[in-house]
Amino acid sequence: MISFTSYPLQLDDESFYGSRQHHPDAAEDIDMDLDDEQELFEAGGSKNLTYPGEPLTSSHAYMRGHGTYVNDEEVIASVAGTIERVNKLVTVRAIRTRYNPEVGDLVVGRITEVQPRRWKVDANSRQDAVLMLSSVNLPGGVQRRKLESDELQMRNFFEEGDLLVAEVQAFFSDGAMSLHTRSLKYGKLRNGQLVTIPPILVRRLKSHFITLPCGVDLILGLNGYIWVSKHVKESDQEGEEGFDAEAVYSNQNDRIDELTRVAISRVTNIIRVLASHFVPLTDTLLLEAYEWAVDQEDGAKDLLQDDVGDLLVAMITTRRQ
Repeated sequence: MISFTSYPLQLDDESFYGSRQHHPDAAEDIDMDLDDEQELFEAGGSKNLTYPGEPLTSSHAYMRGHGTYVNDEEVIASVAGTIERVNKLVTVRAIRTRYNPEVGDLVVGRITEVQPRRWKVDANSRQDAVLMLSSVNLPGGVQRRKLESDELQMRNFFEEGDLLVAEVQAFFSDGAMSLHTRSLKYGKLRNGQLVTIPPILVRRLKSHFITLPCGVDLILGLNGYIWVSKHVKESDQEGEEGFDAEAVYSNQNDRIDELTRVAISRVTNIIRVLASHFVPLTDTLLLEAYEWAVDQEDGAKDLLQDDVGDLLVAMITTRRQ
């Protein structure tokens, strides 16, 4: 189980985290003017997490958003999480929450049920996602019509327990998200390991497909599911002619050499350590962390020791300052 601790992080322009700490002698000095509140949010506090019931700011200067409520002219946090401010709107993003999908998001999921002409997918959301038979690549071309014979062979493509990467296509009337894998970069996942972290720690990047120099591929699902696998060379053919159904829907893992296995384990443990210290993941941060771990010449499992993990996070925090 992943535990969360507040650890000082360097702020950047794209995200905002801050919190207030009150001295007992100054508890009555709550009312601040607008300039003081502005400095509070821009400078940030000495910690990055807020707890339920903690006063955040004056309700006169800011509007309350999700995760907050107003009491005695103050905006109060109603959940444990990180503070975010957009103009005059203050919100708290909960640490432990289900993934809130948006159209175009890349997600990693697990097949939970095979139904007529569709699959149910666990995507760490409030309800299972749906992958329609018409939304996957099938042998014979992407655009061909799905026949009754395809419906009878659905378990040859995906069955219960299979992992896949897909894109959020739309939403049904009940709020369930509809997925699609109509691209050669989407589909069944093999040759790797799944890591689960809070969705709040996965930032929106230009590309969520990352290749590290150590021969490891990463898929950062915005739903908090991260796939760490052996590097696979991209096919030169991206059209329908390059579609190999047997390879795409195969359940057989490739042979993975010992060095690649160690690299996968090291990257996996790095992600677990960063998540336990509530550090948002980016491609550059993961690369820096891996290079540091290799320089230490420790085993992959040593990263899970408290002292080594603390040193790793301290190094990341120092470089980001």
